[in-house]
Amino acid sequence: MVNVYLSADQAGFRLKEAVKTALIAHHSVHDLSEQPQQDFMDSAEVLVEALTRDQKALGIAFDGYGAGSFIAATKHKDMIAAEISEERSAYMTREHNNSRIITLGQEIVGEELAKNIALEFLKADYEGGRHQIRVDMLNKML
Repeated sequence: MVNVYLSADQAGFRLKEAVKTALIAHHSVHDLSEQPQQDFMDSAEVLVEALTRDQKALGIAFDGYGAGSFIAATKHKDMIAAEISEERSAYMTREHNNSRIITLGQEIVGEELAKNIALEFLKADYEGGRHQIRVDMLNKML
């Protein structure tokens, strides 16, 4: 079972709590923000640090719109993140892009959609193969 790390700032805390409840029965969930971080920069940093230590883990960051956490997470070498607002992209970003982080915005997606997005992301496996060329290109950018 893969470790899943969750982190949120104040603007994404309620959504994180809802998703955590949905995941905890079937996944090894680690909540990095039992209390919300003050800023999305802080919550993204904590998440990236956890994923750097646990190379097989995946992460989900929550903030108001998903964009801030996405920007912060992608500033780190070997961290591929995707800002997601629907299920198919959540699955495909894991399968084709080897994304280890998705970011969700509480002001963008509702609780049920966020739960479904998280489940799709965690259901997918990275395919490798022809997709590895792009992943290698992304990882060379920083």
